[in-house]
Amino acid sequence: MPGGATPAVDTVATFSLASAQDVFGLRRSAQQAAAAVALDRQDQVRLATALSEVGRDRIRSDDLQVSFGLSPAGQPASLLVTFSWRGGPPPSRETLELAGKLVSVACETGPHGGRIVITQPLPAPGPQPADRHARLAHVLKGDTPSTEADDLRAQTRDLIATLEETRAQREELRRLNEELEETNRGVLALYSELTRELETTNSGVLALHSELDDKRQQLQEASEAKTRFWTNISHELRTPVNAVVALSALMLAPSSPPLTEEQRQQAELIASSGGTLLALVTDLLDVAKAEARHLEIHPVPVDLRLLVAHLSGVLRSGYGRSEVTLVTPDLEHPPLLVTDETLLIRILRNLLSNAMKFTERGEVRLEVGADPEPSAPAVLFTVTDTGVGIPPDEIDRVFEAFYQVRGPHQAGRSGTGLGLPYARTLAELLGGSLTLTSTEGVGTRVRVRIPDLGHAHPKETEVEGTHRDR
Repeated sequence: MPGGATPAVDTVATFSLASAQDVFGLRRSAQQAAAAVALDRQDQVRLATALSEVGRDRIRSDDLQVSFGLSPAGQPASLLVTFSWRGGPPPSRETLELAGKLVSVACETGPHGGRIVITQPLPAPGPQPADRHARLAHVLKGDTPSTEADDLRAQTRDLIATLEETRAQREELRRLNEELEETNRGVLALYSELTRELETTNSGVLALHSELDDKRQQLQEASEAKTRFWTNISHELRTPVNAVVALSALMLAPSSPPLTEEQRQQAELIASSGGTLLALVTDLLDVAKAEARHLEIHPVPVDLRLLVAHLSGVLRSGYGRSEVTLVTPDLEHPPLLVTDETLLIRILRNLLSNAMKFTERGEVRLEVGADPEPSAPAVLFTVTDTGVGIPPDEIDRVFEAFYQVRGPHQAGRSGTGLGLPYARTLAELLGGSLTLTSTEGVGTRVRVRIPDLGHAHPKETEVEGTHRDR
């Protein structure tokens, strides 16, 4: 058993134990002392039972005394009961083990006697140490003799109280079990309901997915049919339109027989209308091919100085007006760019011609520079004009095929509404992007980002296709 030096104790009362009747009185005193220091009913019974068992075992020893005391200040509040003797047999192991199951027991033995210290912690918060001492001294000052019958009655009362407490705990446990079962039934019902709702929802989601798949398939088939229609119609129209344009040009050629003024005007009208129709057919074919991804990408190093010079010459000759100035950059040190030069020219030509078409006065400016974003090498092309601008609610719609912003600015300006959608599609084919900002009455800015395909994986530049048409 554990042993060691007994700590200092604030002793309150000491009794001699010489007979079984004294042991009976010890049990009663233990219960009274435990109640005085505010121990609960179970701790009172445990302490009284432990002291009674140790007292019966030690009653055979010589000069047996038992003292009640309190732990000194500065230590955890405890009730200390000490058995001391001068001779006799040592305490039995069974008694110490039984008492140790109820309270804390420390035993010291030697050739001339020994002691057993039983420690019972006190509840906190509790009375002040002085009050505890006074209460303990009050209940222990009386030394009323106790008989075995008194001890049996006390034990019976303790047993009845313990049984009552056990029964109350059993009833409380039964009530808690019933509540738990009721809660479990509610949880199971809720789980079943949620499961049914989830199954119903899943069925609806699956049906919706199936419907969406059908719609997607229908839209894909419709898009493919539209693309085939555009492609077939464009090819079918191009041959007769080319014939009209060629024949009208032949009629207007200086080597052809002379025409009257009226005939010349009619021939020029035929040539102009044929050229417009041929441009429309060509745009339709290009858009169809771009949407169907039938344009091959041929990345090559692009000389941006020559590209800008080419665009400047073509646009100044075709759209040159004194009221509008085309401003192009002077690229002394152009950024490096590997991409499809033909598609890039188509993108910029569409954007610049569109800007000049809808700018009555001011300027159309092209800016070229390396993309400052470090994620991937790319070149930024920015086209800015001082034209009519686009209303805020129509900015997104200008990228719809054939859509044109209505207004007086359209007077005398022919167009198909394919320029911006075509340019954006080509930019995305090249792995880039096209964004537009505009202020009505102030102007429009279009920014095109074209990645440098020379730094991309070769597979990134492969697009299914067979040929170009332009």
